[in-house]
Order: sequence, then structure tokens, then C-alpha cells
Amino acid sequence: MIKALEETTEYLQERGFDKPEIGIILGTGLGKLVDKLEVISEVSYNHIPSFPTATVEFHRGKLIFGKLDGKKVVVMQGRFHIYEGYSFWDVTYPVRVMKRLGIKKLLISNAAGAINPEFNKGEIMVIDDHINLQGGSPLAFRGVEHLGTRFTDMSAPYDQESIRLLEEIAKENNITLRKGVYASVVGPQLETRAEYRYLKIIGADAVGMSTVPEVIVANHLNIPIAAVSVLTDEGNPDDLKPVDIDDIIKTASEAEPDMIVLFRELIKRIKLKTPADA
Repeated sequence: MIKALEETTEYLQERGFDKPEIGIILGTGLGKLVDKLEVISEVSYNHIPSFPTATVEFHRGKLIFGKLDGKKVVVMQGRFHIYEGYSFWDVTYPVRVMKRLGIKKLLISNAAGAINPEFNKGEIMVIDDHINLQGGSPLAFRGVEHLGTRFTDMSAPYDQESIRLLEEIAKENNITLRKGVYASVVGPQLETRAEYRYLKIIGADAVGMSTVPEVIVANHLNIPIAAVSVLTDEGNPDDLKPVDIDDIIKTASEAEPDMIVLFRELIKRIKLKTPADA
């Protein structure tokens, strides 16, 4: 386990992945942020030792290192999901690798369905809290204590300073930014009317099939996280319309420019601790 992480990290370091400061995980339909990068090195997932390989056709499967707005970043262009048949270890393996490479912050994007009736298709929601409905934990394995504290505190899983900055940036740029609770389910099937009613009752504002395992592991590794959801459809159980994956991708793509503004401005304003500050 530790040997695999060491081999992966060394492989990437040999290919120029030199002390990235910020890790970025890009979700469905949200891959164009890499067009803004000054790319230094990129590697396909299937070339990286012990790395999973993306199986979803609209996830490209590259790890990219470069500079964005003055900071060194490592970007996952394509992520992994439990519904692809991966284990929680596989899904969160890249977060552990990025930590070993040196990241001090993690930014995550995803596509999600709106549950809160006040939220609309095409808007963006910053995640303030989450509900794990994926049926397991990425920390539930023998030997986890060798990688971090087993009983990880999750009282505030998302970095409140980053949330404040995102709200400030959204206001400055006339971007509608909601704030709410993200429920993570296994998928890949979408929700039934009864499931949408249940999710609303338990306090979810949006639902998706990713993000929470990575957030749990980031907290395990003491990495501050900011995460945003592009709301690609509306889950009103009293007027539920069939959802087409192509429409989800189209909606995410249309909202992507605003997401890029939020991430780029956040990266500019993030203050990273140096070893002397720790």
C-alpha cells in the first residue's frame, strides 16, 4: 500500500511533477480549465503505476502538472467513481498521491442534480456539508492508521475561508452561487421520485455520484477542500422529467465559464502556508 504510493509519487516526480501547491479534480463536462494552464507535464492515467484508469467515455484520464495564475497545480482531468466498479481505495488513490507530491489545498468540481426547489438548473452550488450514501468509507480498511488518523473529524469537512472567498468572487462577477449540502450516492442510475423525496427530507440540496470519498480522504490527510457542483438537472419529485446524460453534459459545459472564473480567482486569492508558517 505505502510502497505503491511511493512508486507512483516517484514516477510522477521523475516526469516533472515538482511540488504542486494545489490539487484540482475536474468533474463531468468541466474539463476546459486545463486550457488555461501553462502545462509543464502530463501523463495518461494508464501509464502511471498503480493508478486506476478512467472508464467513463466523457472523462479523459490525464494527470496534468502546470502553472495557473501564479501557482503550481496538479489537475485530474477525469475522475473515478464507485459505479465504475472501483474500490474506495482506487477512487481516492489520486488524493493520497497529490498529498505526497506536496499539495496544500484541494479544489473539486462535479455535476449534480438540484433537490432544493429554490435552486435552478445551470446554477452553481458551493458545497458546505455532505451526506455519504455510498455504503462505505475510504478509511475502512486494515492499516489506515499508517496513513493518517483512523477516526477523522468531519465536523467541518469543507474549508470555510475558501467558501467565503468563493461567495465574494461570485458577487463581484455577478455569478449566482448557491450554498448547500451535497448527497453522494453510488449510481450510475439516476434517482426515483421516492429517492428525491427522501433526499430532500434528510437535508440534501443536491445529489451526485462522486466527491465525498475524496473529501473524506482529504480530511484524513489534513488537506483543506473547496468543492462546487454545477446543477445540471432539477429533481422535483412532483414533476420529474426524464434526464438525458447528453443534456447533463451540455448544461455542465454551459456553466463551465462561471466555474472557471470561480476557481481561477480562488487560486489567485488562496494563501498557502509555508513550512515556516506550520
